[in-house]
Amino acid sequence: MTTGVLIIHGFTGGPFEIAPFKRFLENHTQWKVVAPVLPGHEMDPGVLWGSARSWMMVAELELRRLQREVDDVIVVGFSMGGLIAMYLAMRYPIKKLILLSAAAKYISPRILLGDARIMMKSLQRKAYPPNSFYHLYSYKLTHTPVRVALEFLRVVRLVRPYYHQVKTPVCIVQGRQDGIVPAFTADMLYEQLGSKEKHLIFSEHGKHHICYSEDRHVWFAKVLKFMDED
Repeated sequence: MTTGVLIIHGFTGGPFEIAPFKRFLENHTQWKVVAPVLPGHEMDPGVLWGSARSWMMVAELELRRLQREVDDVIVVGFSMGGLIAMYLAMRYPIKKLILLSAAAKYISPRILLGDARIMMKSLQRKAYPPNSFYHLYSYKLTHTPVRVALEFLRVVRLVRPYYHQVKTPVCIVQGRQDGIVPAFTADMLYEQLGSKEKHLIFSEHGKHHICYSEDRHVWFAKVLKFMDED
């Protein structure tokens, strides 16, 4: 039996967001791991573009392509990609579902303000904290049209009413210090998803980019164990 893994990145981001986890899977398995770039998210000087429909369509096409090449497919979604991953789980037979900082709820004001202060100081001196993406997001956030931001909200609205229809075995990973997705979001998803098999992992010091958390190698191993079980 061959296994494929589809990893879907987040809004305004790209495959760099999940690169450490992708490398971990490639180093510890013989699985085929793919992480496509959603339309309009190419890391170039251009303005972010795309739509909820185009993002979900590309993810769906990538899933169908992967299903033709392997016996079982596992879908991993980060942030907005977690919502798209749930959408795919409702429509296609997939073996396992992994939700990383899934953006079912978003913006934790208290923590986000703290991160914003760091960002502003960094912007003033053109220096950024290590293992951060402030230099990427500062550009993206100031160049993302309102229309495109509304498309992200459309993804949220399209998936939100149907959490109970997700029956795929699922593992949810969430950072306690996430400044974009409040930590209680993971508890909400755990309660509302219709899956019989559900696992919830918290990273006590993890922020939104959970794949770069200090304890990533701990939860990487836990998630891989879940993915590898029959």
